Amino acid sequence: MIYSEIEGVLPQEQMKMNDEQEHPLGNGGIHIIKAYSEEDISSVLAYANKHGKTVNVVSGGTKRGYGGLSEQADIVLSLANYKGIVEHSVGDLTLTVRPGTTLKEISDELAKSGQCVALDTSWPELATIGGIVAANDSGAKRLLYGSARDLVIGTRIVYSDGRVIRTGGKVVKNVAGYDMNKLFIGSMGTLGVISEITIKLRPLPKYEGLSLLHFPKGNEQVIRDFSVLILDSMMEPVSLEILTPTIAEKVTGKRLYTLAIAFEDRENAVLEQEKWVKIHLPNGARHTVLHEEKARQWWNNFRQFGPNGYNDDKNDADTQAALKIGSNNLDVLVNLEMVDQLAEASTVSVEAHGGLGHGISRVFVKGFSEDIVSYIKALRTKVEERHGYVVCTHLPFRLREAIDVWGEKPGYFALLEGIKRTNDPKNILNRQRFVGGI
Repeated sequence: MIYSEIEGVLPQEQMKMNDEQEHPLGNGGIHIIKAYSEEDISSVLAYANKHGKTVNVVSGGTKRGYGGLSEQADIVLSLANYKGIVEHSVGDLTLTVRPGTTLKEISDELAKSGQCVALDTSWPELATIGGIVAANDSGAKRLLYGSARDLVIGTRIVYSDGRVIRTGGKVVKNVAGYDMNKLFIGSMGTLGVISEITIKLRPLPKYEGLSLLHFPKGNEQVIRDFSVLILDSMMEPVSLEILTPTIAEKVTGKRLYTLAIAFEDRENAVLEQEKWVKIHLPNGARHTVLHEEKARQWWNNFRQFGPNGYNDDKNDADTQAALKIGSNNLDVLVNLEMVDQLAEASTVSVEAHGGLGHGISRVFVKGFSEDIVSYIKALRTKVEERHGYVVCTHLPFRLREAIDVWGEKPGYFALLEGIKRTNDPKNILNRQRFVGGI
């Protein structure tokens, strides 16, 4: 038993048998060990490495359905209690934080100083900064603010043998040579466990505005032309997100293709940009403008779509999947059209949105398991014809066995394998969680 073997390394109250070993999302473990410090993480990994025990890492649990072909490991290392702000340098606009801290907890604390972390991922009250960084997650405002990979300037990493390293630093201009942070951001915890994150901040916007442009079906070319116009202009939208009618109806009350254009700046700057949008409004488009608290509430509602690791239905007819499509930014409209067309030809229900500035689309699918698998395969074929990709960011474990979450191995897969062997030679960390079963 692990209890007797690890006795003396961690207190008994931090360990327990997992009573939910057959979780539908997998990525579980026989034993759960709670970490309260970096030393706890290091001790658990050193033990696991020495005794050949596999480890799955979890904190908020929102990414539990993202990758993974091993239903359970020997140990689930929980970072949910390893949270809190380590250092907040208000003048330098940087924050150092522990991985188990939720995005909402971070945002609430930073707001007291008039600052924010420019990440707008889904389910901020559940998603932790460690999971967001490990998955390189991002939201609609990626257009202006970027993803986790653009914002993280330093990390502390615990290797699989318990060694601790620091990458980057705690000031914005600190990178000389290769930025080691990039190696771990988006690697799904397969190369090391993130024990500390330093991230650059922004001042809270002085004023927020949201312009919603509603287009009748069949106006896709008009949407594309207007998007090109605004991208080629001097405007600085925070988002240029197109919503399909099914998802738009839930946040706007209108079952129409809807373009969500957000501006965040001083009040005069926001109002002037909204004036530009109104002047250049395409014929036939309907226009709704929200400001300040109403705009923030709209975005809060928008971030509550899709599976979150806790809201999966046990009824097979309501199986959930979430997909990420990456493509040329102006192919987003074509991809969303295909999303709807394929859904109409099948028995699944679909909600989707995508960024016409950054090229990332999110698709939420619900239906019977076999229908979801068929839908994903058909959509992936169509998207890849236009040189895009489809990654499954949430699937029940049994479906991850039926379809490759990541798609075909990339041409540089041998390089990824080499990095994994170097960082985790015994292959104990988040086994089979990443591209190609790494």
